[in-house]
Amino acid sequence: MIKVENLNKSFADKHVLHDICATFHNGKTNLIIGQSGSGKTVLMNCLVGLLSPTSGHIFYDNRDITTMSKQAQTMLRREIGMLFQGAALFDSLTVFENVIFPLEMFSKKSYKEQKHRALFCLDRVNLTEAQNKFPNEISGGMQKRAAIARAIAMEPKYLFCDEPNSGLDPKTSLVIDKLINEITHENNITTIVNTHDMNSVLGIGENILYINKGYKAWQGTNKDVLTSNNQQLNDFIFASDFSKQLKQDIISHINTHNS
Repeated sequence: MIKVENLNKSFADKHVLHDICATFHNGKTNLIIGQSGSGKTVLMNCLVGLLSPTSGHIFYDNRDITTMSKQAQTMLRREIGMLFQGAALFDSLTVFENVIFPLEMFSKKSYKEQKHRALFCLDRVNLTEAQNKFPNEISGGMQKRAAIARAIAMEPKYLFCDEPNSGLDPKTSLVIDKLINEITHENNITTIVNTHDMNSVLGIGENILYINKGYKAWQGTNKDVLTSNNQQLNDFIFASDFSKQLKQDIISHINTHNS
């Protein structure tokens, strides 16, 4: 579990995050959503330690990252997996070499154990047959799956995903969402996803934090989204006529199923 208490972040005279309080649960896909410029990326960068908050606290299972020594933060980062927006695979390494890379760098396992773990992760994301290919030889969706395999190679307790569906078609996005959700549940990971994808919100948003202009504006589940009276949230998620109709269709389906 990751808990945020009264988090503020300023850059010079610009106050970006205002007194954010939130809890991100283990074994759930926790989403951070908000418009561009809302502060959600700054929040995620604070959570992973790339930025230091101006004030407030961030607890990783009761360990306060904001008061940790640099050495303690370095040790904590070994418990964190990162899925970057553009996959960020090394072009000069094969898929297998990309996945085994963090194990070679940070693990104390033997090479045989490292190889076994890397192959297990590749199999989990259904990429065993592509292990000897280079990133430019596989599709964007396969690159994201390879990046997921690399992110979980060190068996992280915490997994951060920055816009995991960016640049992907809707069908492939659903595959990535399903994979992230399954891996989260299987390994009881605290997963935090920074996303603009409303399909992700409605599909895997078990705990959603909505940031608006640097403030926490709402927090709830994907089911709560459908019945929320928060006008800012509704305007953000159901801005288009298509989205509004989708909301009504889902509610009608739920009501029919429950009747």
